[in-house]
Amino acid sequence: ANQCRWLGGLEAPKNAAADDHILAQESKDAELAKKAQEQELMEHDMEEASQIFNSLFSTRRPKDGFAGLSSACKSIVKGSVAGAVSLVAQPIAGAQADGVKGFFGGLATGVASAVALPVTGIAVGAYQIARGVGNSAEAVKASKQGMQWDHEKREWIFYYLDKEKEELDKLEAEKNAGKTASGEAASADTAERKVKDRAYYDLLNVSTNATAGEIKKAYYKEARKVHPDKCPNDPEAAGKFQALGHAYQTLSNEQTRAAYDKNGPAETGNADAAVMNEIDPYVFFAVMFGSTLVEPYIGELWIATTADTVMKDAVSQQQMMSEEENLERMQEEADDIAGKVAMAEEAKLKQRKREVKIAMNMRTRIEPYMDGSVAEDLFVLGCQEEAEKIAKGSFGATFLVTIGTALQLEADEFLGFQKSFMGVDGHMTRMKKRANSVQSNFKIVSSGLKAASAGRKVYKEVESAQQKVVQAREQETLKAASAAVEGTATEKTAEEISKEEKEKEETDAAQAALAAAKIEESIPAILELAWAVNVRDISRTLRKVCKKLFSDASVSVEERQKRAVAVRIMGKEFFNVGKEAGGTMPIKTDTGDIKARAEVAVMTTMAKVSVCLLLNV
Repeated sequence: ANQCRWLGGLEAPKNAAADDHILAQESKDAELAKKAQEQELMEHDMEEASQIFNSLFSTRRPKDGFAGLSSACKSIVKGSVAGAVSLVAQPIAGAQADGVKGFFGGLATGVASAVALPVTGIAVGAYQIARGVGNSAEAVKASKQGMQWDHEKREWIFYYLDKEKEELDKLEAEKNAGKTASGEAASADTAERKVKDRAYYDLLNVSTNATAGEIKKAYYKEARKVHPDKCPNDPEAAGKFQALGHAYQTLSNEQTRAAYDKNGPAETGNADAAVMNEIDPYVFFAVMFGSTLVEPYIGELWIATTADTVMKDAVSQQQMMSEEENLERMQEEADDIAGKVAMAEEAKLKQRKREVKIAMNMRTRIEPYMDGSVAEDLFVLGCQEEAEKIAKGSFGATFLVTIGTALQLEADEFLGFQKSFMGVDGHMTRMKKRANSVQSNFKIVSSGLKAASAGRKVYKEVESAQQKVVQAREQETLKAASAAVEGTATEKTAEEISKEEKEKEETDAAQAALAAAKIEESIPAILELAWAVNVRDISRTLRKVCKKLFSDASVSVEERQKRAVAVRIMGKEFFNVGKEAGGTMPIKTDTGDIKARAEVAVMTTMAKVSVCLLLNV
């Protein structure tokens, strides 16, 4: 027993020591965890401060001395402005938080910021100038080698036109593969999706889960059965084929299919919206502005892409307006925002593809001159003949002047930097480009103001006329009500009722005619704005096209210079022919001609839809 008590006495100190050790270890671990957390918070704060600093001051690696000077000016201006804003904002914020005491505290902070921020801007600016000067030697060397400055990576690289084409093709293939995979995954679900109406799905004999590819395949299969040419003895074949085509048009478009799944077939009152969905903006604007002949040099106009986006947005808005539950509407709005972001990325990709396609078209166009198979005089003659054909089309002369100006400026700038002493001629041409850009932007602003003014005028005049009609009808209603109260009202005969309805229809028709007439009056201003946008779009696109063409490292610097010479020749001939045809004069805006062209554009794009359907049968 004594021995056990003695052993127990030994165990007690041991357990106490173990507990102390555990507590010490836990305390140490907690301290280490606290330090790690503080370190993490400090790193997070430093990262946020770095982001704020980089957003406030221009600290990215400058390409050369000029870029360093530009970066320095930005930093100094931003620092000065931020200091001035802080000097005003800090006392106000302090006063709101802590009254007079907070005001003076904020004033002190504001004064300190007003001194520190400009000084920091100057220091960063001096650093950027030093970096730019230090990078100038590398810039000169890289430029002579034909390298290009990558604004994202902030380094000099060799650019290859064919490589970018391959990259874009790969992105397109991956995008299509992703759509196919997601579509097949959706189709794998055997359960039918619940939709408002499934008549169109039944016409095509497909599931409501069918993918775009399955719908297209089913359309071809069903269309062969009811095509009028294949069923000459069936008087209803044409109607069946038309109904099948309408079903396919609805289900093959993501927006119209979603609207159909939710709301069923479009009401007869929405016929115009249905027609709008079938109009191809690219075809419409190609006919409207006559851009088919110049498409190899300008691609698809930006205004057409924008119209396509606006039309899709309009469909989405109609779907959202038909929604009654707030929760679902909020979800649709969130999806709409996400969709717009995706569409913006898609628009960037589409513009890159447009630029690469034009660059390759131009490379092919000047190839005979480049390889010597066509002498310079024959090449000039060919450019003149091509320009004369373009000048005969709608807005042809204006297109020629716009394209010719852009090509000459880009070629002169490149050759100026390559061949003149210290690139003086290149800098002079760049100044001309900037002046043209300012003029183009001013034209857009002034045209936009005119279009907005014309639109407001139309709206006010039409609204005023409608209000007069509404007031007249309200007075008639009040008279009838007063007569009913006084007991002097008489029952109207069928002839009187018919006459009133006829007068109402005539009034509505007159209102519609007035609105149409007023809209026609605003067409010239709208067209002027659209063309101003086209000019800037073409100039910006050709600037990037020429940069790709002149930077293509697959050929030597000498060959690139020869490309620039060829492009300058083409630009000169296009401009001269366009100028002789009146391309430098203001655009004539004949309302009748514009209406006729718009009608042809609508009919052409609708005909294209029909032809595509027939060719695929």
